[in-house]
Amino acid sequence: MASITKRSWKFQDFMAHSANVNCLSLGHKSGRVMVTGGDDKKVNLWAIGKQSCFMSLSGHTTPVDCVQFNQLEELVCAGSRAGALKVWDLEAAKLVRTLNGHKYAIKCIDFHPYGDFLVSGSADSSIKMWDTRKKGVLFTYNGHKGTVNSVKFSPDGQWIATGGEDSSLKIWDLRVGRVLKDFQEHINPVTCVEFHPHEFLLASGSIDRSVNFYDLENFNLVSTEPEIGAVRCLCFNPDGECMFTGTRDYLKVVGWEPNRLYDSIPVYWGRVSDISTATNQLVCRKIE
Repeated sequence: MASITKRSWKFQDFMAHSANVNCLSLGHKSGRVMVTGGDDKKVNLWAIGKQSCFMSLSGHTTPVDCVQFNQLEELVCAGSRAGALKVWDLEAAKLVRTLNGHKYAIKCIDFHPYGDFLVSGSADSSIKMWDTRKKGVLFTYNGHKGTVNSVKFSPDGQWIATGGEDSSLKIWDLRVGRVLKDFQEHINPVTCVEFHPHEFLLASGSIDRSVNFYDLENFNLVSTEPEIGAVRCLCFNPDGECMFTGTRDYLKVVGWEPNRLYDSIPVYWGRVSDISTATNQLVCRKIE
């Protein structure tokens, strides 16, 4: 049998900010744009394959720690180390909302799949729900004992999943405003969470080197893929048949029921920060 050598190609290398780059997110609708935030307090937008940003957004007075597009890639939100959220309208290229309420750095944000809402997680251990059309916080959810590292809306927008520095994975029912399920299988901080695109399945990645898959009908642990490496990011492929995970030096393709490692591709240039799929390709962004 002929051997096949798998490679990751580094096709873009550029200076994104005048200081450290802290965060990066892909536009998951098109897979062709990305947004970065840095210690220079700037939020920069890029077309993948281009070496200069097409828009630079200012307004934050402290370093930017998380960034995110909304579902239509019309808005960008950025969270700062001071605990402020800022939302920009990309078509108008202007700041449309500043949201204050967190006491400490905002570590993660996610836009509602079909609405004007967004959710944020912070080093102050709280999760807050916002309406981008209004100034004040809508709801505050408390339950984590430490920094909230990841937050995601479910595809129907009725739940959120959060992963924390306290090693817990929580599901919140937004209709009643409380924790629906608290999973405690991870033994180290949970770094990323992701809902399956069309099944009742939730995945979580952790510093403990594992990826867990949970059945959301019975709230049971379905399978665990161990020894992946400290997981930095993950995403399901569009048809939901497998999951892509990013560790420091590898991209890995894993499955569940039964758990299995389909593929492992070395990537030795920088730190994996986000992965997405576009036009049958896996796009990986890394920060050096």
